[in-house]
Amino acid sequence: MDVFEMIAAQQKGKENTAPWMVGEQLKDICRREPLAAELVEKDLAVKEMSLAECEKKIKAWADRHKKGSCAVVPPNVAEGIIRKFYGIPEAKENGPSRAPAPAGSGDIIDITYFL
Repeated sequence: MDVFEMIAAQQKGKENTAPWMVGEQLKDICRREPLAAELVEKDLAVKEMSLAECEKKIKAWADRHKKGSCAVVPPNVAEGIIRKFYGIPEAKENGPSRAPAPAGSGDIIDITYFL
């Protein structure tokens, strides 16, 4: 089971809830950053690292920043919380998120792809 199937399994029956939304944002991160997908795949196998547990961290942030009866978590803040929860480095630390160009393609191959 890959990371996307694992996320979908945890989302099943919870459509349009806060944990489901965490899963959607996590999928976006994993699509952009294959290294993140590898980290998250290992974490999702642990009960304490579920989407619902991550959502609790986002809710706690919202509760601390509530204005009256309204709480909003901007997408960049939610992504930061998700990254911290799953140990995903910030995108700039993750390095390139695409595979190296095939030999002879005319592209310059960055040696950091192999790190």
